[in-house]
Amino acid sequence: MTDPAKLRVAILFGGQSAEHEISILSARNVLAALDRTRFEPVLIGIDKRGRWLLQDPDRLLQSARDPRLVHIEDGAPVASDLIAIGARTESQRSIDVIFPVLHGTMGEDGTVQGLFELTGIPYVGAGVLGSAVGMDKDVSKRLLREAGIAVADFVTLRRARFEADPPAALAQTAALGLPVFTKPANAGSSIGVRKVAEQAGLEQAVRFAFQFDDKVLIEAAVTGREIELAVLGGNPPCVSVAGEIVVRHPDGFYSYEAKYIDESGARLELPARLSPDELARAKTLAGRAFEVLECDGMARVDLFLTPEGTLLVNEINTLPGFTAISMYPKLWELSGLAPTALVSRLIDLAIERGRRRTALKRSASR
Repeated sequence: MTDPAKLRVAILFGGQSAEHEISILSARNVLAALDRTRFEPVLIGIDKRGRWLLQDPDRLLQSARDPRLVHIEDGAPVASDLIAIGARTESQRSIDVIFPVLHGTMGEDGTVQGLFELTGIPYVGAGVLGSAVGMDKDVSKRLLREAGIAVADFVTLRRARFEADPPAALAQTAALGLPVFTKPANAGSSIGVRKVAEQAGLEQAVRFAFQFDDKVLIEAAVTGREIELAVLGGNPPCVSVAGEIVVRHPDGFYSYEAKYIDESGARLELPARLSPDELARAKTLAGRAFEVLECDGMARVDLFLTPEGTLLVNEINTLPGFTAISMYPKLWELSGLAPTALVSRLIDLAIERGRRRTALKRSASR
């Protein structure tokens, strides 16, 4: 039975990207942090076939914490109409706000955000443009560079040109030197990423990345510390303290296995051991990147700090993980914002933005 005094929050998770399982783990923690005195959850899982299915909150909370053991429950009624018509039926009160916890393509890239815009239902996180820009590593790095923000040197390869002449395409990367990282332009959680130390392995790594996207980045390796900060939207946005990723995994970088499979694959330094000047510069850079890339609501900004003291933006994540090991909620908790307060603030920001958009004029008439 619904409580009319509570806002109905649709938590949308799963999806058809390679980050499907991580999305389920994130949704589990968002649900656990939801303030039940203010909000009533409606869980909608998108399975790998693209079906929108109502999910049981209790079952999700009891699910495994291992990405290899989680899945969207089958047999629940299709729930796409809840979004498509805003759930405005006689039998069910409308959804008040959507909390998408969809990592990767078809969830974090502006596609589902466009659907939310059409329904008029407020939603957590960046809008269509910010989501699309943040997801595309090629576009985001070009925009950052245009704004005078340092990024690692990179070359972008497109599938058609690569397949037409692989040696010529790979020759473009010679100036980057070795090692390099090969990355799908539109993917997260280090899916499809490989570190290449020898020229002989470059083509295979590029072909592997092309399994996940039609556009691939080859990026020069940066010698430096991996620093992450969490940004919370507002006017102006707030930036958390910094954390540091110290990789221990044999892959030699913060790979999918190091993040989610190998319990000793990486160590999180919370807070990062930075000087006051380094922290101040990192926070300023994270906030600036957030605004340059048209973000809203939340984002995690990943930086490199070189031995010379230079800060570079590695990437931005507009729907960062909320898993038990994810930096975004950990950084805010370290900054004094507990998970329940953080989730509530994100929902409040979504509602505030929805009100602002509703107040905009829709006609040129006076």
